[in-house]
Amino acid sequence: MSRWRVCKLGDAPLDILDGDRGKNYPSQDEFQTSGYCLFLSTKNVRADGFDFSDCQYISKERDELLRKGRLKRNDIVLTTRGTVGNVGFFDDSVKVANIRINSGMVIIRPIEDELLPSYNYYVFRKLQDDFHTFVSGSAQPQLPIRDLKEVEILLPPIPEQKAIAAVLSSLDDKIDLLHRQNQTLEAMAETLFRQWFVVEAQEDWEEVVITSLFEVRDGTHDSPKQKAIGKPLLTSKHISTNRLEIENAYLISEEDFENINKRSKVDQNDILFSMIGTIGLIYLEQSRIIDYAIKNIGLFKTSQNLDWCYYTYLWLRSSLGQDFIHEHRSGSTQEYISLGSLRSIVFYAPPLEKLNEFNATISPIFAKKKVNINQIRTLETLRDTLLPKLMSGEVRVSP
Repeated sequence: MSRWRVCKLGDAPLDILDGDRGKNYPSQDEFQTSGYCLFLSTKNVRADGFDFSDCQYISKERDELLRKGRLKRNDIVLTTRGTVGNVGFFDDSVKVANIRINSGMVIIRPIEDELLPSYNYYVFRKLQDDFHTFVSGSAQPQLPIRDLKEVEILLPPIPEQKAIAAVLSSLDDKIDLLHRQNQTLEAMAETLFRQWFVVEAQEDWEEVVITSLFEVRDGTHDSPKQKAIGKPLLTSKHISTNRLEIENAYLISEEDFENINKRSKVDQNDILFSMIGTIGLIYLEQSRIIDYAIKNIGLFKTSQNLDWCYYTYLWLRSSLGQDFIHEHRSGSTQEYISLGSLRSIVFYAPPLEKLNEFNATISPIFAKKKVNINQIRTLETLRDTLLPKLMSGEVRVSP
């Protein structure tokens, strides 16, 4: 450890940069659904990296008016307002070419001859567990740049930075491979659903209201007090693509947990649905052990009627489901979809024998996906256990 040095982020070989918040900031009518430059929002930076499922863009002409906030390769984006500490790494794996940051986040730019970009990324991954001690504000937590600069880190020599980053990135690469396999499996399942129940749909199939098949509920509308120790309380913002960001949820007491789960308990083979903010993110809970409660999340109790579990999940992800979501969304400053709307969903129900045949065809895909999810969790646990030990020098690796 003799060659490792302690330094504050303000003294480390990196720059901390904010976006352009002055008179040149784009107005709402200048944002587009596609365009030259992605204008990154805090909702696009999750605990596990970037999420480009719901993005805003600006034109090249509008981009050229901005003075600050443009990402360069190997920059880190750190959220500093709302959910503080989410980190995205703009390395070569990110295929978007032009990105600027919105408010509520900063750019961390390493000086590469002293700080390896991949090591810099893991510095901030380690700090994710510590940022809550530096934030101010309760309704809207914030981490000002002046306070961020006071955070201390350990900085080893470049050869050791490289060795540490290699160990951690090898685990992340395996996790990413499994995620991509699951995306392929999802695409296969969606293609089969579309062929069986959209392309080959029959006019004589009966309409069935979803609530005649199973219950549709939502999570608590209360705001139980946050606890230092307890059970995670998930909201819509904790539903990500094919995963739940349980690590970002705050904790509630056992008593509040039990009270919420009297009406909103999630069981294996239930479907979660984001109802507020980014609407329509969907997660099929395949785990047997479920140790969280939900708030303002739609809950399709497909565990009550397993014949309709895969069909409902894939319907929600299909063009049929997405059209329904678009038609029933409400709100201006923050969009939402009501529980009443979810309960009004109508399926054109295929004959039960066709549904059973589909389930037999599709179940191996979901079984493989479940195996991958379990492997992902195992690797994430290993990585998250190693991360603080490697970054503190408790566990050493040879350069």
